[in-house]
Amino acid sequence: MKKRIAILGSTGSIGVQSLEVIEKNLELFSVEVLTANNNSELLIKQAIKFEPNVVVIANEEKYKEVSSALAKFPIKVYSGENSIQQVVEMDTIDIVITAMVGFSGLKPTINAIKSKKNIALANKETLVVAGELIKNLCVANKVSIVPVDSEHSAIFQCLVGEQYNLVEKIYLTASGGPFREKDYNFLKSVKKEQALKHPNWNMGNKVTIDSSSLMNKGLEAIEAKWLFNLKPEQIEVIVHPQSIIHSMVQFEDGSIKAQMGLPDMRLPIQYALSFPDRIFSHFERFDFMKYPTLSFSKPNTDLFRNLALAYFAMKKGGNMPCILNAANEIVVEAFLQDKIGFLEMPEVIEKTMNKINFIKNPSLDDYIETNKEARDVTKKMIKK
Repeated sequence: MKKRIAILGSTGSIGVQSLEVIEKNLELFSVEVLTANNNSELLIKQAIKFEPNVVVIANEEKYKEVSSALAKFPIKVYSGENSIQQVVEMDTIDIVITAMVGFSGLKPTINAIKSKKNIALANKETLVVAGELIKNLCVANKVSIVPVDSEHSAIFQCLVGEQYNLVEKIYLTASGGPFREKDYNFLKSVKKEQALKHPNWNMGNKVTIDSSSLMNKGLEAIEAKWLFNLKPEQIEVIVHPQSIIHSMVQFEDGSIKAQMGLPDMRLPIQYALSFPDRIFSHFERFDFMKYPTLSFSKPNTDLFRNLALAYFAMKKGGNMPCILNAANEIVVEAFLQDKIGFLEMPEVIEKTMNKINFIKNPSLDDYIETNKEARDVTKKMIKK
């Protein structure tokens, strides 16, 4: 039987590429639900093409536009954030791809897990903010999470068949973004147009800025902690500019397994949907002769301080990663609006982390309140 897929965030980079994978494998997958935040035009085109059972537009002001455009199709149309949270409970869904960006993905993911839906996780912030809560819910509901991020997919693939072998550490590879060889004087005057030119990956604006500041790698380290039950000292970030080795696992005997391939997000998306099977793809194949040298180096955490802040938050635990994530979402938005500079982002994040009350064992309500408070504090600092 076909696996019935719900894509939360279908108009974003991951959502669009997920639909490309599904379109090439319509004998294996069908689209059950599509949701978008604001891009009604693309959501309508996707709905007409794939004819899902349900579409949801979070922006309620665009409900009439979407509903009218799809009136002649057998597609139910809803609007609002609550609808996104509720739609994942449908019995006709087998896998939920959580491709929403930021904190907004938390509640829908929780509802999907409670409804015993397997998760293809592209929303790293869900585990960054509430990793322990999510892991406990997965155990209680016997739900599996298969990561979609290329680095976590690589780790996941390296661990298949190794369930009885002890992991010593993992290596998360980072391209280094567009500024890996730049100095302080260059970075203090960086503009958003420069930061959005990632050398290897095609991603949305928020993730691309996070990559340029190395915050993305910090968030991925926190996510890896929860996905693979690791301690912070077992997670090492290394800069690998070619983005061919997507990450590695080192076992207790010293042996290292790596997952390699060209930088193409469709491959980890397809693997997450087809797991535990691998299926044929038409993706371009890697040619060793085109990459005679693969290089590695340590990240500069003095210059790219976001990575150090993320490790601090991971070690501190509690609601500190939630504070980090909330502050980062606000400063990235401010940077994209030319309100603050590139090097001001970690400064504001650190100040926010020092201002918000620390909670060692937060509840879901604590996470929600922490997220709100951290955002408010960060916004006030930026306005000064």
